[in-house]
Amino acid sequence: MVRALLRLILVLVIVVAAVAFFLSRSNSLRAQRVGAHVGEQVGEKTAEAAGFASAVLTDSALTAKIKSKMALDDTVHARAIDVSTTGHVVTVSGVVGSQAEHDRIVQLAGETAGVTRVIDHLAFAR
Repeated sequence: MVRALLRLILVLVIVVAAVAFFLSRSNSLRAQRVGAHVGEQVGEKTAEAAGFASAVLTDSALTAKIKSKMALDDTVHARAIDVSTTGHVVTVSGVVGSQAEHDRIVQLAGETAGVTRVIDHLAFAR
């Protein structure tokens, strides 16, 4: 009888251990799924932030390239011209002294690699 009682206790301990193991395993799998989902969201947000930072750096680099080209060009008075870039679209504004200067500014901006469009807000001096 003692042996039968010990066997019963042993079987119950094994059953309880097995149930506990499977329950903890399902919780572990659930935690992994939740963790993976959160990881995906964090990854997506990180990629978005990196893309935004890259776009900002690229826009700033384009602006700097165009300003440098204008500063090195003898027909352009670069200090009187403002250049801004948003999403690879360049806006040039300021006062120019001649049609040749105007055309050269628009040309320098438009031929810069990475520029998709040039918005011309240049005015002629009176």
